[in-house]
Amino acid sequence: MNYRIAIVNSSSFGQVFKEHLEQLQSLGDVDRFRFPADIDGVSLAKKLQGYNIIIASVTPVFNHQFFEHKDELLLLSRHGIGYNNVDLVAARAHHTTVAIVPPLVERDAVAENNVTNLLSLMRWTVASNQATHEGRWRDRAQFLGHNLSNKTVGVIGVGNIGSRLVEIMHYGFRATVLCTDPRQNDLAISQHGGKKVELSNLLAQSDVILLAASLGTDDYHLLDQRAIAQMKQGVYISNAARGALVDEDAIIANLKNGKLAGYATDVLENEPCSGNHPFLTLPNVIVTPHTSAYTVECLHEMGEKCVSDVLAVINGKMPCNTVSAPNR
Repeated sequence: MNYRIAIVNSSSFGQVFKEHLEQLQSLGDVDRFRFPADIDGVSLAKKLQGYNIIIASVTPVFNHQFFEHKDELLLLSRHGIGYNNVDLVAARAHHTTVAIVPPLVERDAVAENNVTNLLSLMRWTVASNQATHEGRWRDRAQFLGHNLSNKTVGVIGVGNIGSRLVEIMHYGFRATVLCTDPRQNDLAISQHGGKKVELSNLLAQSDVILLAASLGTDDYHLLDQRAIAQMKQGVYISNAARGALVDEDAIIANLKNGKLAGYATDVLENEPCSGNHPFLTLPNVIVTPHTSAYTVECLHEMGEKCVSDVLAVINGKMPCNTVSAPNR
């Protein structure tokens, strides 16, 4: 069989670790594609006709229309752990294997970046660094921040990455960690150092809120105006999960009126970020370009996994961490 491999919307696969790209090129024809995040499924299928293996990023969406109009697709290998942009039912019905990176590969990197962005926000790290570069050392009094230690921290989503955040907050910062996750019970959360509560309680009691939830139908704009109204005055929020977990307009309005002290995010509802995004005009916002998994260790393992997925399918085997196996 002639294997044609499409790398779709991934800005990192094969870029840092060239050997991963070279390995795929030894197996078949390889091409890179960059599509708008909101491209419709039919158009996406037409653009990818003839490609029977896809290395996929967080965008675009591979929905049922995509699979219904796509010619043979053997494998969709996610260069990451999330798969909310893939219709698994449609993939299975159209004989496509969908595999993801093992969650532990990204666990430390993403959790650490969530905390890094949070601390940078709470301590004005970016602004004070800029002032120093501009020769304004004596302006340091304006960069009065807040401690994270001993605060009440809310963690929304206590899965692979969220559970690591709970551990860091509890053991590293002596925080009282309140958690909400319908998929986790009290015992599982307590083993990481957190306490399971209702979302309303978490919102009302937390000084800091960390987002680590997956994006499902019930989670879209989870933190909207109504949710923010339940929070304390001066809450910090850090998001390294999915941009659409928050209503960005509500976040902006409450940053401006002082209800929120600051917002740090590695993700946006619509990526990439446009140069005129309102977040970029606010001093109490940190935006990083979806780089939470961008460590040498993490990216290497992610690339290795995608290559191993392709090799497995070519050799008639099932990849590890398959989330949807084809109906045969």
